[in-house]
Amino acid sequence: MPMRDVAAPLAPVTATLRAMFGTDDLPGLAPGLLVTTDEPRWTPATRLVDGTLLPEFLRAATVRWGGTPHACAALAWKSYSYWTALPVVLGWASARRVPLLGPADVLIHFEDHRPLLTLGLRRSTTVAVLPSDPLALTDAPEVRVVADEAELLAALRASLLDAHLSPLIAAIQAEVRIGTRTLLGSVASGIAHGILRAADTLPGPSVRSIETLLDALDLADLIELVPGPAGEPTVQRRTCCLAFTLPRPKICQGCCVRPA
Repeated sequence: MPMRDVAAPLAPVTATLRAMFGTDDLPGLAPGLLVTTDEPRWTPATRLVDGTLLPEFLRAATVRWGGTPHACAALAWKSYSYWTALPVVLGWASARRVPLLGPADVLIHFEDHRPLLTLGLRRSTTVAVLPSDPLALTDAPEVRVVADEAELLAALRASLLDAHLSPLIAAIQAEVRIGTRTLLGSVASGIAHGILRAADTLPGPSVRSIETLLDALDLADLIELVPGPAGEPTVQRRTCCLAFTLPRPKICQGCCVRPA
């Protein structure tokens, strides 16, 4: 593994993102992923989870999409969970390096009007690695060495789902009526779409990577991988993000709602 990967724990993630999108200027992530906490526009995602910023987040979604409160909340969640999970998913799939994204280590702002919000990571964000990773020999404070693949997936789940996304779901449900299965369906779909989009740059079979991740998160029943027009795997959702209810309805590719 190149020395730059030892010096920069998230180098495999940023390299994969660049290959996926052809740029470091992404609509939902800070360039290079890492940000400094002395920039006043950034605030930790704990302020979403504890409800402080959640009304602002949901209002921004309503202004953007103009739908019902629960539909706009579902679409806001779809965006948030996709960009939050993507660095985790790509870190695991590209190099078995998993940034542990508890809400305190995810920073957000609402200043870029292209996406609903922009996410970045603290420079102190912990990265979980296997004993075989060169990072395991560095004694860097932001590196956590886990015993094996199973423990790495457990750390991924504990930080991304149990400590972050699940509490945020509960906070959203305190504001609007929307089902947990609907929201988790967007997490499953986002993970699968992220892996498939990056498939050409990732080692190993993409379908197996998706299945492994969704099994670890207990989300495997929320999507199905089905053959596309050329036989390629595509995502078929078993829940709906509610985009079809907007004033300008949209039926997403792979939606469980079929056009009339």
